Amino acid sequence: MNDAIVLFGHPVPLLHALAGAGAAAFVLLAAIAVQLAGLARARREEAFAAHERARELDARLAEMRGLQAQLTGRMQTVAEVFGTRQNDLARFLSERLEGLQHRVGQNLDASARHTAAHIASLNERLALIDAAQKNLSELSGHVLGLKDVLANKQARGAFGQGRMEAIVRDGLPANGYRFQPTLANGKRPDCLIDLPGDLPLAVDAKFPLEGLSAFREANDGEARRRAVQRVRNDIGYHIREVAEKYLLPGETQDIALLFVPSESIYADLHEHFDDLVQRAHRARVIFVSPSLLTMAIQLVQSLIRDTRMREEARVIQSEVGRLVDDIGRLRERVDKLDTHFRQAQEDVGQIRVSADKVARRGEAIAALDFEDAPPPRDMNGTASRGLPPRGMAPPAHSPE
Repeated sequence: MNDAIVLFGHPVPLLHALAGAGAAAFVLLAAIAVQLAGLARARREEAFAAHERARELDARLAEMRGLQAQLTGRMQTVAEVFGTRQNDLARFLSERLEGLQHRVGQNLDASARHTAAHIASLNERLALIDAAQKNLSELSGHVLGLKDVLANKQARGAFGQGRMEAIVRDGLPANGYRFQPTLANGKRPDCLIDLPGDLPLAVDAKFPLEGLSAFREANDGEARRRAVQRVRNDIGYHIREVAEKYLLPGETQDIALLFVPSESIYADLHEHFDDLVQRAHRARVIFVSPSLLTMAIQLVQSLIRDTRMREEARVIQSEVGRLVDDIGRLRERVDKLDTHFRQAQEDVGQIRVSADKVARRGEAIAALDFEDAPPPRDMNGTASRGLPPRGMAPPAHSPE
């Protein structure tokens, strides 16, 4: 056989080359077979180990199911106890809330009755104001007879005083005004109107009407000039007198009212003697007609009503503050009760831990065999303590 191949620079016969290749292939197949056999053996060992682990896992699951059944029974007992406590708490809270609602309802009813009484009082005052307006309408129908009444100085003074007192009485409560009081300087104004939370307001009803009557009756220029001069002198003197007598710092208001008992005279005064009106304003003396005095009385009445409303609002605010305090105390008590419940839950958890430890110790003791085998003895002949079963650790000693 002349056939040959060249390997690494040397000629090798073909038959030898084929034989070497076959031997190499056989060695390779043998190595593969050995490796496959090792893999099969490793798989059998793994399957056996898995089967053993499965058996151990089934045993552990059975043990866990038993423990779970015991735990379920204990949890049911705890749930029954907790349910009883919860029902007691719900009943306690219901009783407290009903009591609080009853108190709040009583306070609201009392406030509603109080407010209704005040509204009724306001309606009565409004009725009095309507009556006063009707009286003013009736008095306006007697303007034509006013001249005869005003002709006499004493009758004029009594008429002005009486009309002013009627307007004040109709518009203000009995404790809101004083007639003919005595001031610190010994002077006695016709009326003092008490303003809520402030100094009283002086009212004078002795308006000098002689000069205005002469002015209205003057037929020629000379008589009219003399009447104008008389009006300026009389009213100017009376303005100074009112300012000096009734404007007392710290005792009365810094303005005073000068009552004019007729609307027509008041109109003539503003139409023909505007300088006297301005002088009175500078002296802090204000002319008021019956209608203006009525409006001023209504304003004072509104101030008194607002003051009373503020007082009632403060009372209501005080009651609401007490209610808020009660709610705050209720919240604190609920928080304390919630703290007690959380403490009870923690105690139940600790009881459960102790019960688990007791159960484990009982199981360890139950697993010991004391019937057939005598207790082992040590080298000195004394009995030694029993050992736990193989695979189980001795129970740990706990302070519980």
